[in-house]
Amino acid sequence: MNPKQLLSCIDFRYITDALTEEEACGILENAKQGQKAREEYVLKNGYPAYTTSCAWLGYSDEQLQKLCTDALKDGWTRFKVKVGADKEDDKRRCKLMRQMIGPENKLMLDANQRWDVHEAIDWVSTLAEFKPVWIEEPTSPDDILGHATISKACAPLGIGVATGEQCHNRVMFKQFLQANALQYLQIDSCRLGSVNENLAVLLMAKKFNVPVCPHAGGVGLCELVQHLIIFDYISVSGSLENRMCEYVDHLHEHFKYPVTISRAAYIPPKDPGYSTEMKEGSVTQYQFPEGDVWQQLIFEKNIQV
Repeated sequence: MNPKQLLSCIDFRYITDALTEEEACGILENAKQGQKAREEYVLKNGYPAYTTSCAWLGYSDEQLQKLCTDALKDGWTRFKVKVGADKEDDKRRCKLMRQMIGPENKLMLDANQRWDVHEAIDWVSTLAEFKPVWIEEPTSPDDILGHATISKACAPLGIGVATGEQCHNRVMFKQFLQANALQYLQIDSCRLGSVNENLAVLLMAKKFNVPVCPHAGGVGLCELVQHLIIFDYISVSGSLENRMCEYVDHLHEHFKYPVTISRAAYIPPKDPGYSTEMKEGSVTQYQFPEGDVWQQLIFEKNIQV
């Protein structure tokens, strides 16, 4: 699609104070320069990913160490740690994680909306010694001004704020960008109004020079978002600087065209479509309430009663 065709898919209502249609057209036109080279690059090397699978809350130290060791052998250089349950335990786990991955690899933190604003600033300041790239969802995902306050406080520490997986429309993203409330923008393939609204957000992120690092920690999200983030690199942002896409290594077996990861990078899919089609057997097995999985749970519950 040429720029005008692409822009015809986007609803610019309510966002023209941040991005006009003319500005968006200019972004797409400028991105044509070097586009072929970027396409060839990503086909050869893939799009950089980070792993969320090594350091969930509740993992034992032994499990964390094993998962990190395996991930490093597979070429992973970007790791995310879940935090927020206990400050001293977070310090211990982040120290262990940093020791495992070394000083040269990237470490990110994810609080999953755990804290109030001032609590977030205090907690992240405590963990700053481990040199995290960002703190993800430090507070309520709807609190734009709260994120702005946290962003301002974390800037001297060299830590950015990442959020967006819960943002439900382009207007919220507009305000996050206008308020300088995030330094890493995390689109979600299923939260916004399909591809169309995500296009608007990608273009606004480019206008504000904020890297897009999508959320992909759910069923089918890796399969979905790979299309958006590769498009962003080739046709919108034209850059891989400070950019990476989340990857979680489970539940891909339920899809007919599962995502392909090689050496910690998303390999562009060659199959037609949006990679969303699930295997018929998986749909049948998990369909509620007739599926075998649910029927087994109902049976076990009845036995217990």
